[in-house]
Amino acid sequence: MSNRADQTSTVQMLRRLVDISLTLNSTLELEVVLKNILNAGIECLQCEATSILLYNEEDSQLYFAAASGAESGELETISVPLSGSIAGTVFQENRPLIVDNVSTDPRYYKVVEERTGYHVRSLLGVPMNIGGRAVGVIEALNKDGGNFTDEDTQTLSIVAAQAAVAINNARIVDELQKANEELRKADKLKADFMAIASHELRTPLGIILGYTTFLKEQAKGEFSELAETVYKAALRLRKLLEDMTNMNLLYTGATKLRLQPIHIQSMVRRVYDEISQMAEAREYQFDLIQPSQDLWIYADDRLQDVFASLLNNAIRFTPTKGSIVLQVTATEEDVLIEVKDSGIGIPSDELERIFEHFYQIEHHMTRRYEGLGLGLAIARGLVELHDGRIWAESDGPGRGSTFKVLLPRYYP
Repeated sequence: MSNRADQTSTVQMLRRLVDISLTLNSTLELEVVLKNILNAGIECLQCEATSILLYNEEDSQLYFAAASGAESGELETISVPLSGSIAGTVFQENRPLIVDNVSTDPRYYKVVEERTGYHVRSLLGVPMNIGGRAVGVIEALNKDGGNFTDEDTQTLSIVAAQAAVAINNARIVDELQKANEELRKADKLKADFMAIASHELRTPLGIILGYTTFLKEQAKGEFSELAETVYKAALRLRKLLEDMTNMNLLYTGATKLRLQPIHIQSMVRRVYDEISQMAEAREYQFDLIQPSQDLWIYADDRLQDVFASLLNNAIRFTPTKGSIVLQVTATEEDVLIEVKDSGIGIPSDELERIFEHFYQIEHHMTRRYEGLGLGLAIARGLVELHDGRIWAESDGPGRGSTFKVLLPRYYP
């Protein structure tokens, strides 16, 4: 009869532990996880209270993460040293410990009782481990009607193993959420800066361009050359402001497309003709390869800026007398536009990152090439708004690059 009763008790305990496991894994909110652990400890061990202490690596002490039977606000301000405390002994030796009468144990840390007013008679402490490393301690306090047993130790050890995983997962999620919030704030700060800067600089820049245009027409000799230099610098600044404005519109989702059927060969030809004079000045072998079959896409006219940006990049990063190829091919479903150059190439670990806004391959203090690092980010944003894809390929530094834009084909 006794054996049957023991078996029944064991089965009930296993069921409780399974329920506890399901409960602990039902949420990733740290506060809820801690509360569930406390309740599980009291229920399984039939004790007055439980507490959870977690290790802080910065000062090498244990801190109360949660506790029943005492005010949590007061406990949060109490640190428990590793030396001279029962919890510290459990943590350092990484083994369970039963103390039937804490008043006779010199390791009992009386500060907690003095500050909370909660009287502890007996205590069972069990380490919480992640990957064999102790991360904290679970304590069960004041066993109802007797002393803690080896069976209690085994039960609390199982709860501790489940709790360690649940707490670790909850803390990781909490840290990720905080990190994401910081990134969101940083991104918003960038967006606000771009919006304010582009707006505030536009008016004085317009005045500068107006005066330098007038000076170019009126000045002669050396003054004419100076006016031309100022004018070109102002145009470059205007391009940077346009990039900032476009990037901000993409970031905030305010970019509106005016879609219409576009003959892709005509669009590509316009870009090629615009860039040809610059390519000729640098003695490039500049080729345009297009199929004779008419190809169409459903797009906004601003998509032309993407191809212009890719060609300008190719010119910036390709030495004089290099080669650049602008090529269009198609399948029944897609149109592929490629810009190939014989320039400086791209390291393999940079192929994805070059499309991040403000990203520069070169260090900002030593780089030789101008720009804010927004051109490719804007290109990617516009292409993705057209349900397309843009990516880069390169065999490495010094071996050229190929930028590819894949867009859905349209049949008018």
